[in-house]
Amino acid sequence: MQLILSRYLLDLNLPRKDGREVLKEVKSDDNLKCIPIVVLTTSDTDQDILQCYNLGANCYISKPLSLEEFAQIMKLIEDFWFSIVIALRARLQGRRLQGRI
Repeated sequence: MQLILSRYLLDLNLPRKDGREVLKEVKSDDNLKCIPIVVLTTSDTDQDILQCYNLGANCYISKPLSLEEFAQIMKLIEDFWFSIVIALRARLQGRRLQGRI
Protein backbone atom coordinates (compact mmCIF):
# COMPACT_ATOMS: atom_id res chain seq x y z
CA MET A 1 0.00 0.00 0.00
CA GLN A 2 1.34 3.40 -0.98
CA LEU A 3 0.77 6.34 1.34
CA ILE A 4 -0.25 9.56 -0.40
CA LEU A 5 -0.26 12.67 1.74
CA SER A 6 -2.80 15.47 1.61
CA ARG A 7 -0.03 18.09 1.72
CA TYR A 8 3.71 18.22 2.04
CA LEU A 9 5.79 20.34 4.38
CA LEU A 10 9.18 20.44 2.70
CA ASP A 11 12.55 21.73 3.87
CA LEU A 12 15.09 22.57 1.18
CA ASN A 13 18.01 21.30 3.26
CA LEU A 14 17.35 17.59 3.53
CA PRO A 15 20.15 15.23 4.59
CA ARG A 16 20.11 12.84 1.62
CA LYS A 17 18.39 14.73 -1.17
CA ASP A 18 17.98 18.42 -1.90
CA GLY A 19 14.44 19.64 -1.23
CA ARG A 20 14.28 21.17 -4.71
CA GLU A 21 14.82 17.69 -6.17
CA VAL A 22 11.98 16.33 -4.04
CA LEU A 23 9.74 19.21 -5.13
CA LYS A 24 10.54 18.59 -8.80
CA GLU A 25 9.88 14.84 -8.46
CA VAL A 26 6.56 15.30 -6.67
CA LYS A 27 5.30 17.90 -9.13
CA SER A 28 6.37 15.69 -12.07
CA ASP A 29 4.38 12.71 -10.81
CA ASP A 30 0.81 12.67 -12.17
CA ASN A 31 -0.43 10.96 -8.99
CA LEU A 32 1.12 13.55 -6.68
CA LYS A 33 1.33 16.86 -8.54
CA CYS A 34 -1.98 18.21 -7.22
CA ILE A 35 -0.86 17.86 -3.59
CA PRO A 36 -0.06 21.27 -2.07
CA ILE A 37 3.58 21.71 -1.11
CA VAL A 38 4.58 24.21 1.56
CA VAL A 39 8.30 24.95 1.57
CA LEU A 40 9.51 25.75 5.08
CA THR A 41 13.19 26.60 5.16
CA THR A 42 15.84 28.95 6.53
CA SER A 43 16.61 30.38 3.10
CA ASP A 44 15.03 33.68 2.17
CA THR A 45 17.02 34.33 -1.00
CA ASP A 46 15.10 35.52 -4.03
CA GLN A 47 16.75 32.77 -6.08
CA ASP A 48 15.47 29.97 -3.81
CA ILE A 49 12.00 31.47 -3.55
CA LEU A 50 11.67 31.94 -7.31
CA GLN A 51 13.09 28.50 -8.07
CA CYS A 52 10.65 26.80 -5.69
CA TYR A 53 7.64 28.60 -7.14
CA ASN A 54 8.85 27.77 -10.66
CA LEU A 55 9.09 24.10 -9.63
CA GLY A 56 5.49 24.17 -8.40
CA ALA A 57 5.62 25.06 -4.69
CA ASN A 58 2.29 26.36 -3.45
CA CYS A 59 3.69 28.33 -0.54
CA TYR A 60 7.14 29.41 0.66
CA ILE A 61 7.77 30.23 4.33
CA SER A 62 11.13 31.37 5.71
CA LYS A 63 12.16 30.28 9.20
CA PRO A 64 12.61 31.19 11.95
CA LEU A 65 9.04 31.59 13.02
CA SER A 66 7.70 31.34 16.50
CA LEU A 67 5.66 28.22 17.13
CA GLU A 68 2.56 30.40 17.41
CA GLU A 69 3.23 32.13 14.06
CA PHE A 70 3.87 28.79 12.41
CA ALA A 71 0.60 27.34 13.77
CA GLN A 72 -1.34 30.39 12.53
CA ILE A 73 0.19 30.17 9.07
CA MET A 74 -0.47 26.44 8.80
CA LYS A 75 -4.10 27.00 9.86
CA LEU A 76 -4.54 29.63 7.14
CA ILE A 77 -3.02 27.30 4.56
CA GLU A 78 -5.23 24.44 5.74
CA ASP A 79 -8.35 26.62 5.59
CA PHE A 80 -7.49 27.65 2.06
CA TRP A 81 -6.63 24.21 0.68
CA PHE A 82 -9.31 22.24 2.47
CA SER A 83 -12.19 24.70 2.42
CA ILE A 84 -11.94 26.97 -0.59
CA VAL A 85 -10.07 24.72 -3.02
CA ILE A 86 -12.01 21.54 -2.27
CA ALA A 87 -15.30 23.43 -2.34
CA LEU A 88 -14.44 24.68 -5.82
CA ARG A 89 -13.41 21.19 -6.95
CA ALA A 90 -16.72 19.77 -5.68
CA ARG A 91 -18.66 22.54 -7.42
CA LEU A 92 -16.94 21.88 -10.73
CA GLN A 93 -17.52 18.15 -10.36
CA GLY A 94 -21.22 18.84 -9.76
CA ARG A 95 -21.39 20.91 -12.95
CA ARG A 96 -19.75 18.09 -14.91
CA LEU A 97 -22.39 15.69 -13.61
CA GLN A 98 -25.08 18.12 -14.74
CA GLY A 99 -23.47 18.35 -18.19
CA ARG A 100 -22.63 22.04 -17.89
CA ILE A 101 -18.88 21.57 -18.33
